Order: sequence, then structure tokens, then C-alpha cells
Amino acid sequence: MNPSLLLMNEPFGALDALTRQQMRVDIEAMWMRRRMTVVFVTHSVDEAVLLADRDVVMSPRPGRVDQILPVDLPRPRGLVGRRAPEFLRLEHPITNVFLERGVLTRAAI
Repeated sequence: MNPSLLLMNEPFGALDALTRQQMRVDIEAMWMRRRMTVVFVTHSVDEAVLLADRDVVMSPRPGRVDQILPVDLPRPRGLVGRRAPEFLRLEHPITNVFLERGVLTRAAI
């Protein structure tokens, strides 16, 4: 099968940390080969930044699009993507949304 659209809702949620990282790398490699549209729902800011070309941050109930943030990290991002200074530049505004909403507290930083 070669779908043009792949919908993924928390696909890594039940995985251990190492398997989760490998799956992220595998999904990116698959995307680079096939260039299909992937809609990936996650609560992981790291995954959102490392897998996406565009992050959509949703509001609390009722869920509405709150912000759309472009992700301009070069690909492949692989395992080293999290160490790139650009990663922190992109991760910061998303984390700030959750700090402003009280989902995270300053003590969590």
C-alpha cells in the first residue's frame, strides 16, 4: 500500500523511550522516501518539533486551532535533531503556550 495520507493519533504512546526514538527516526525515513501527508497527533513537544513541517497547537475544550508554527529544521533530523540549536528555538514557543495555560509550571522548566 502507498497511501497519500497517513493519520497517526499518539502512535508512540505505549512505547518505551528507546523504541519511541527509533520509531520517530523510522517514520521520518519513511516520509522522506514517500513524501505522503502525515497528520500526527502527539502530546510530546519533542515529537511535534522533530517530525513536523508545521505544528498546530490546539486550545483546551473545545479543541480549536490556537497557533500554527512552521518548523524549518533541515531533514533528516534523526537522533541528533534534539541537539540542534534550532530545535530549542522551535520548542520554546510551544512550551510557552503550555506554561501560559498552566498545563506546565515554571518549576517544570
